[in-house]
Amino acid sequence: MSDIWSDEYWAAKGDVRLFVYRKRLGQPVPGEESRPVVFLVHGSSFASPSAFDLSVPGHDDYSLMDRLASQGYDVWTMDNEGYGRSDRRPDSNSDISCGADDLRAAADVVAAETGSTRYSFYGQSSGALKLGLFAERHPSWIDKLILDAFPWTGEGAPTLIKRRENLDYYRTHNTRPVDREFFHSIFTRDKSGTSDPAVGDIIADIELQHGDTVPTGTYLDMCANLPVIDPTQIDCPTLILRGEFDGVATEEDVLAFFSALPNPDRQLAIMAGMAHVAPLGLNRHRFWHLIESFLATPPRVDV
Repeated sequence: MSDIWSDEYWAAKGDVRLFVYRKRLGQPVPGEESRPVVFLVHGSSFASPSAFDLSVPGHDDYSLMDRLASQGYDVWTMDNEGYGRSDRRPDSNSDISCGADDLRAAADVVAAETGSTRYSFYGQSSGALKLGLFAERHPSWIDKLILDAFPWTGEGAPTLIKRRENLDYYRTHNTRPVDREFFHSIFTRDKSGTSDPAVGDIIADIELQHGDTVPTGTYLDMCANLPVIDPTQIDCPTLILRGEFDGVATEEDVLAFFSALPNPDRQLAIMAGMAHVAPLGLNRHRFWHLIESFLATPPRVDV
C-alpha cells in the first residue's frame, strides 16, 4: 500500500541492540494527535517481518501490519534477541523471560516516538508467553491484550509431547538448527491444507539470510518450565485465540487459562479451519476480523 509509511529503530537492552519496526498511514506530523498503538510479538521460529509483514507474490493481503495500519493504528513490532536483525549473544538462549525484557526495552522506543505509554499488544505462540509475562511485570503499559496459539501448562499438547523428545538438546544448546524443510513443517505439522505451501518457502528465503539457527530458550520453556505466566496476574481486557487444529495446546488448557483471568472483559475464540499460525493461514481474514473487532471495542461505562 503506497500510502503506508514505515521506519526502523533500535532499542537498547543493556549492550544488546534490538531491531524495532513501525508502520502507519502517512508519516508522523509534529503536533498531531497520537494514534492507537498496536505492538506485535513474534514466536519461536522466525522474526517479525516474516511473521507480520510478509510479501507473497500474487497476494497483497498477508501483512498484518499493513492491515492494521490501514485501519488507523500505529503498528509496531520487533525482532527479539537472537532473531532477525537483533543482536545474538552466544551465551543467551533467548527464553521467555528474555523476550519479556526485550518488550520492555522496545516500549521505551515507542513511547519516545509516539508520546503514548499505553498500548494494545498481540502475541503469537511463544510470543504470547513473552507478552503475558511482560503484562505481569509491567501492567501499566497494557491497554488490551491478545494472546494467540500458546500453551498454559502444556499438558496433553501433541506438539509439545513430540518436541520433548529433544529436551536434552535444548538444555545443552543455546541454538537449534533450522532449514527449508523445518519452515515448511510449521505449516503442515498440525493440518495440511490450512495454508498456502508457498508461504513456507518465502519465509525460508527470508530467515535463512540471517543464519541457519534460532534460539532454543522458548522451546525449552514450553517443554520443561510451563506454566511461565499466571493468568490471575493479568488484569486487563484480554482476547484469547486458538486455531481449531493447533497442536501446541489443548482446548482444555486454553479454557482453563481463560477461566482464571480476573478481568470480566475477556473473550475467547476457537478459529475454525486454522492451525498454529493463523495470521499466515488461508483463513487469515477471519483472524483479522476477530482482532479488529476486539481492538475497536469501546471502553465500558461503569455505572
